[in-house]
Amino acid sequence: MYLRQTTSKLADGTKVKYLQLCHNYWDKKAQHSKTKVIYSFGREDKVDKESLQRLVESINKYLHPDQARYNQAEIGKTAEFICELSKRYGGTYTLDQLWQLLELDTIIGKLLKERDFSVDIERLIFTMVANRALKPTSKLAIEDWVDDNVFIPGLESVKAHNLYRAMDFLLESKDKLEEQVYNSVSHLLNLEVDLIYFDTTSTYFEVQPDEVDEETLRKLGYSKDKRPDLLQAVIGLAVTREGIPIKSWVWPGNTSDMSVVEEVKDDLVGWKLGRVISVMDRGFASDSNMKYLQRAGGHYIVGEKLRSAKKDVQKAMARPGRYQKVKENLHVKEVTVGDGPARKRYILAYNPKEATRQKENRDQIISDIKEQLKSLKQLSGKAHTKTMCNLRSHRVYGRYIRQLKDGRLKLDKTQIREDARYDGKYLMLTSDDMMKAEDVAIGYKQLVDIENAFRTLKQDLSIRPVYHRLEDRIKAHVMLNWLALLLVRVAENKTNTSWKKLRHQLDKIQVGKFIFNSGEVFQTSKIDNKQLEILNMMAIERPPKYPDIKQNT
Repeated sequence: MYLRQTTSKLADGTKVKYLQLCHNYWDKKAQHSKTKVIYSFGREDKVDKESLQRLVESINKYLHPDQARYNQAEIGKTAEFICELSKRYGGTYTLDQLWQLLELDTIIGKLLKERDFSVDIERLIFTMVANRALKPTSKLAIEDWVDDNVFIPGLESVKAHNLYRAMDFLLESKDKLEEQVYNSVSHLLNLEVDLIYFDTTSTYFEVQPDEVDEETLRKLGYSKDKRPDLLQAVIGLAVTREGIPIKSWVWPGNTSDMSVVEEVKDDLVGWKLGRVISVMDRGFASDSNMKYLQRAGGHYIVGEKLRSAKKDVQKAMARPGRYQKVKENLHVKEVTVGDGPARKRYILAYNPKEATRQKENRDQIISDIKEQLKSLKQLSGKAHTKTMCNLRSHRVYGRYIRQLKDGRLKLDKTQIREDARYDGKYLMLTSDDMMKAEDVAIGYKQLVDIENAFRTLKQDLSIRPVYHRLEDRIKAHVMLNWLALLLVRVAENKTNTSWKKLRHQLDKIQVGKFIFNSGEVFQTSKIDNKQLEILNMMAIERPPKYPDIKQNT
């Protein structure tokens, strides 16, 4: 059945077009196809278009949604059909599906109920989060990004001032949002929250010190980005054993790791997580912090410096005993130091493969030093040459060189033997007596997930440098990056593929905007097998063929 157009010639020579609803059928007697006119709509220029619209709508009820939407666009279509532009669609579509899967749209929608905004704040927040994950830019540049580069479901254009309004709302709702997101994500993804990993990093600002007021987050401090010349802020992140970030913090740039543990513990206890073991790096291992982490039934696993001056650490390292082989590259030994309330449980782990690598690196350094020493013309009692001074102060070689009383330089064999004692080893302190030694070691090794999270924040999401000046905007900027990291980590876990590779494939999915006389239609490009496989692994349906259709009124 189809709509047929016929042409007749009037007596005055004028040509008139008519529309008919026709159906082709097979005439067995005549042995060929014939056309049957079911209904005549009359002259095309006088046709009742509203009746045609009603007919299409009634038919659409029995069709696939994609085809139904396309049919809407076909009404009044003429031969003029122009492709106006093409935008990336795969990345924003996938992130939006994950956004809905984690119920982030619903959570933000509920938080918005008591607020009256003239713009769609939820879509603006999603847009900024998607921008961090796909092509990080400034908030002002997002205007052009949306206009020219990407198709975002439910959003046509943005203005920077509205993005800032959305950021202000995001920060105002921080505590409620983070807790509700955690509850939703932990339930939907069935997360294991017995181990919570915590670490900090720093991010810097492209702003001169004299441009900053005293009351701000931006401070000079120890830079983990190796940029001590720039003002910075300290960022904290709590991550589950699956690598899913559940909460973020922001502190002034001169904040020390030791000083934030109590705040982190109190914030997470407020979520009623139950029995939680906090896993932290050695930078947080002070006696007061360890005691605080045990409040409310909590426990900890923290790293200890192997070369620490602490007597208990030295005793743990010196204690003899055999290692238990857990797997090829993990051997563990449990050591208890002290008695009663002063009792401490240490787990010493040994990785033979890492030990071999460290020894080979050190042997190469020692070989280089020997060559350097051979080339020096060292005479007893003579002043050092510039080459000798440079060798003695070298950041790598200097560790294994000692200076004799007569001024000559020599290989420090004592230091070499001392370093060899620590090859492939790392030491952990835990308050949990119930956890097996191998589980403690494996749990601590998973701290690398949070290091990967920070690496993603800095490399893929480009959290640095930060150009915001207001303290609230800086904190909101970190929250946007936290939400982006959440979506990225979920995508990576579901596909076992890095976000960089996923993004490369998803960016190939485009949407074209086609203009015709009666309106416009957006059509999705062909989905290839690789892209379809990615979507299937994430349990996401392929994008609609016609994501948006608009008719002229």
